[in-house]
Parts: sequence; structure tokens; C-alpha cells
Amino acid sequence: MEMESVKLSDIVMRWYPDMMPFLKQNELNLLIMLRDGFHFLEPNDAMEIIQFSICEHQNSAQLH
Repeated sequence: MEMESVKLSDIVMRWYPDMMPFLKQNELNLLIMLRDGFHFLEPNDAMEIIQFSICEHQNSAQLH
């Protein structure tokens, strides 16, 4: 299986679309590399990616 790059918005829209209004556009535009591809991502893994991406984005924003 090849790695696949997707936007965080694609992950959110597939599993947790109700979270869309709570995320900033720059968070939704983050590119995420998926080792096994988008179609093999499980809901629990998707939530973990969403949470980690938001935390990482907030941490990098605080450094600037």
C-alpha cells in the first residue's frame, strides 16, 4: 500500500462532519500523510489524527 496525502478536512468530513464549524480553515488545510491510505483509516484513528493535528498546530502557532 502506498502512502497517501489528504487534507485534515477530508478526514473530518468523512468521520466527524459535525466538528467542521469548530476547526479553523488553516487547521482544515493541514496535509496529513496516511501510511495505508484514506480508505483504511478507522474512526478511532481519524479522531486521534484530528486531535494530534490540532494540538500540533496550536503548539507551532504559539512559537511564532
